[in-house]
Amino acid sequence: MTSIADTVRSELRAAGDPERARGTARFFKAGPGGYADGDRFLGVPVPVQRRIARRYAREVTLDDVALLLRGGWHEERLTALLILVERFRRAPAGERAEIVQLYLANTARVNNWDLVDSSAPYLLGQWLLGSAGAAGSGDRIPAGAPGAGPEMSPGAGPEILHRLAGSSLVWDRRIAMLATFAFVRAGDNGPTLALAERLVDDPHDLVRKAVGWMLREVGNRDREAAERFLREHCRTMPRVALRYAIEKFPPELRRAYLDGTV
Repeated sequence: MTSIADTVRSELRAAGDPERARGTARFFKAGPGGYADGDRFLGVPVPVQRRIARRYAREVTLDDVALLLRGGWHEERLTALLILVERFRRAPAGERAEIVQLYLANTARVNNWDLVDSSAPYLLGQWLLGSAGAAGSGDRIPAGAPGAGPEMSPGAGPEILHRLAGSSLVWDRRIAMLATFAFVRAGDNGPTLALAERLVDDPHDLVRKAVGWMLREVGNRDREAAERFLREHCRTMPRVALRYAIEKFPPELRRAYLDGTV
């Protein structure tokens, strides 16, 4: 009997475009020495992947999603994550915990910035936000999930984020930073500013950009909170993070931050 994972794979292959795949591989730095060195692409447009994800999100098993997440094609992994996001939106608390457990167990397969950005705020971030301070027995994530520690409860959100932020895997660190976007959108800047403090000098450009991006999102909603952080760090933080953070500031204020004259 054909599994849904096999059906999804077949539909992705049928929708692939070799020319698009070559361009996508270049864009995502999949060549030798790139941050996605060795990743393979079918050349399936993201809107097509979203349609496939919506089509199967209700009936697919989490075991099938795990198979897709561990697949060798980038589009298999992105479609798996889009399925999880779609499934998470409708799921009760217990199933949401299972989805996040699966996610944390496979962060090594969430191995490009688009995969992180399409999933971290909407899975881990939303779960931590929705469960913060209200951890019931049905909300617990059992032991064994990376970043979790022994039987992790949602109330352990800061610990989860800081474990990921301390990982040697760049994708874990970006996941931690992007997960805080859920809190920013809900009006809570605390997790973002705490993670930014830890990751602002991260050695990897993709984490630096994530820090700057999330600081920009804080500033879009609470300029003073963002500026307190930036006034302290603007003279020493990586320029790419600073430029991302101040992108929406007025020109004269951007220049003052870049010159360190604030």
